[in-house]
Amino acid sequence: MKSSSNGGLVYSTDSGRMCPECRQPVAQCVCKKKAVTAGDGTVRVSRQTKGRGGKSVTLIKGLALDPTALALLGKQLRTACGSGGTVKDGVIEIQGDHCELVMETLTKLGHQPKRAGG
Repeated sequence: MKSSSNGGLVYSTDSGRMCPECRQPVAQCVCKKKAVTAGDGTVRVSRQTKGRGGKSVTLIKGLALDPTALALLGKQLRTACGSGGTVKDGVIEIQGDHCELVMETLTKLGHQPKRAGG
């Protein structure tokens, strides 16, 4: 028999995915709302290929936004680039080399991006 203290409900047919921390549905999770990404105010845009099988990814770091606003901004940037991507640990990842387009879009949205890396 499994110990309930080590594991937990991961998915419920009533409400979908469950947060392992607070055991609430992901949409009503209180853990994520507490953790605002610690951004230093400097938005850094860089390109990375390391560990991705040679494929380039545009990374946007340093945004001091809550997870919901970060996901919304990620959606806007992916739409502007016409590409896929994700938001992981406060970093927006967009597939492909879109640094210049991302910087233009962020400037239009009121952020002050800086190019990081080479």
